[in-house]
Amino acid sequence: MSKRNEKNPDTGFALAKENYILLVIGFIIIIIGFALMIGGKANSPDEFNPEIFSFRRITLAPMIVLFGFLFEIWAIMKKPKTESKKIN
Repeated sequence: MSKRNEKNPDTGFALAKENYILLVIGFIIIIIGFALMIGGKANSPDEFNPEIFSFRRITLAPMIVLFGFLFEIWAIMKKPKTESKKIN
């Protein structure tokens, strides 16, 4: 049996189910961050809309996106919880 299958014998995947769930959560966090950046468009090209420089678009949203990417890295690197049973 290969080492990959010894760590996770029930599937042929590289990561455990827990890791994939965490990856989806991180992806949702990143999408929320990008959604917070939406908006601030002026009605006409001759007007300037200062709304593009709001705290939400300039500070909060990029921090949420960065947190999402860091969460994704952690989700990949996290070791899954192993049971104390020994495989024969």
